[in-house]
Amino acid sequence: MADLQFRLRWLDLYGGRLNGTYNRRLTDSVLAYQQSRGITSDLPGQYGPATQAALQREVPDVVSD
Repeated sequence: MADLQFRLRWLDLYGGRLNGTYNRRLTDSVLAYQQSRGITSDLPGQYGPATQAALQREVPDVVSD
């Protein structure tokens, strides 16, 4: 989930901690992303396959040393 948080933060849609916790703040951020991109095939606020694919296409992978 930290990867999800990072990607949403990259887009200025998430302002919480990068701690891997799927809480209300992250759910709201996912929902905002879905609404702004017109993603309707996943449940609202759920990080389903369509949301994941769109976000991975839009935001580069996290690279660690």
